Amino acid sequence: MTTRAEALALDAADPLAGFRDRFVHGDGARIYLDGNSLGRLPVATRERLRAGVDEWGERLVTGWHAWIDAPRRVGDLIGETLLGVEPGEVLVGDSTTVDLFKLCGALTAVRDGALVVPLDEFPTDRYVLQGLAEANGRELRLLESDPVAGPTAAEVDRALAGGDVAFVVLSHVNYRSGALADLEEITAVGRHHGVPVVWDLCHSVGVVPLELGARGAELAVGCTYKYLNAGPGSPAFLYVARAWQPRLRSPIQGWFAQEDQFAMGHPFARRDGIEGFLAGTPAILDLAAVEEGVKLTGEAGLAAIRAKSVALTELIVELHDERLASLGVSLGSPRDSARRGSHVSLRHPDAWPICRALIEQADVVPDFRAPDSIRLGVPPLYTRFVDVWDAVDRMCSLVARGEHERIGSDRSRVT
Repeated sequence: MTTRAEALALDAADPLAGFRDRFVHGDGARIYLDGNSLGRLPVATRERLRAGVDEWGERLVTGWHAWIDAPRRVGDLIGETLLGVEPGEVLVGDSTTVDLFKLCGALTAVRDGALVVPLDEFPTDRYVLQGLAEANGRELRLLESDPVAGPTAAEVDRALAGGDVAFVVLSHVNYRSGALADLEEITAVGRHHGVPVVWDLCHSVGVVPLELGARGAELAVGCTYKYLNAGPGSPAFLYVARAWQPRLRSPIQGWFAQEDQFAMGHPFARRDGIEGFLAGTPAILDLAAVEEGVKLTGEAGLAAIRAKSVALTELIVELHDERLASLGVSLGSPRDSARRGSHVSLRHPDAWPICRALIEQADVVPDFRAPDSIRLGVPPLYTRFVDVWDAVDRMCSLVARGEHERIGSDRSRVT
C-alpha cells in the first residue's frame, strides 16, 4: 500500500514545492482539489490588483493610454509562454462562450456543412453550436465516443469522411473524464479532410505543453481562471493563426475592432489582424490578473508542471486501485497518464452525496459532475502529494462508514 510517508517524501523532493507559498491559502487546513474549476489567488495578483485599483483612482480616464492595448499584449504573453504561437495570434477578452461564438460564427459564415461536436463535450460548446446550427439551418452532428477515453483521431476521421462538415469543436482535455485528446493527430485528420478544428483548451492551458504552431492547430479558445489562476470569471482568450485572420470576420462588430476607433465613424471597417476579433471595452483589472497568472506559470515552466501533474494523477490512480475500488468506486479517467490531463474522475452511484460529505464533514473540496463523477483536480503549483493522500484517505473513511448516506438530497445550483 502507498503510505503517507511516501507522499511526504515526494513533497520533500518536489522542485515546484516553493510555488505553493506564492498563493493565498485563506481556507486554512482545508484540502482544495478543485483548482481545475477555480484556481487559487496568487499573492502577486493580489498586490497587482491593489495597485491597479490605486492606478484607477489616480489616473482615471487618462489611464487608457496605457491600458488600451492590454488585450493584445497579454494575448502575446499567453501565445509565447503557453501556446507556442507567434505574436499577433492571441487575444484576451470576453468569456470562453463569447470567444467560441466569435470563431464558430465566423467559420459558419464562410463554410458550408454540418457543425460537429462530441456528445460529451462541455455544455457551453454544444449550446453555442446548437444555436448557430438552428440560426443558420445547419445540421448539428454529435460525435459519440467512449465517455472515459474521449474522441479518437479514428472517430473524428469517420465523422469527417462524408465531406459535408464545416468545422469541428473539440476539447483538448475532457471536462468530466480528464481524457487528453491527441491534438496533433486530430488536427492532421481535419486538415486531410479540409475541415478546421477549433480546440477548447480550458482544461489544458497552463498545465499541458501545447505547442499549437508546431502541431498545426490554427483555431482555439481557452479560459484563464483554472490553471492560470486569474480569478472567478476572468476573461478568456482566442487564438487565430495568421493565415486564417483575413478569412474570418467576427460576428460581433464592436468599436474596439473598428479600424479608426476614435473617429467614431460609420460604417464599420474592421481592423486587420487579431484585433479584428475585439468587441467592447476590455476589463483592465481582470487582464492584470491574467498577466500575473501567466507570468507565474511561465516562471515554473510547463515541462516541470506537466511532470508533477502526471505524478499527482498517478498517485490518485494508485490509491484508487489500492483503497477505493473495493468500496465500489471506479476510475472515470484514462489509466494511461499520457492520455490524461490534471484531474482524475472517480465514479460512484452516490457521487453527489459523497462529494457533499467530503466538503461538509471531511474538509476536502473536490467537485461533482453529473451523473456520477467526483473530480479531483491537482494544479501542480500548489497541490501537494500529501494533499492527495489525505483526501483519498478521508474519502475511504467516510464511504466505509456510510457517512454520505446521511447527506440530504437537496442540491444547490452550483455543483
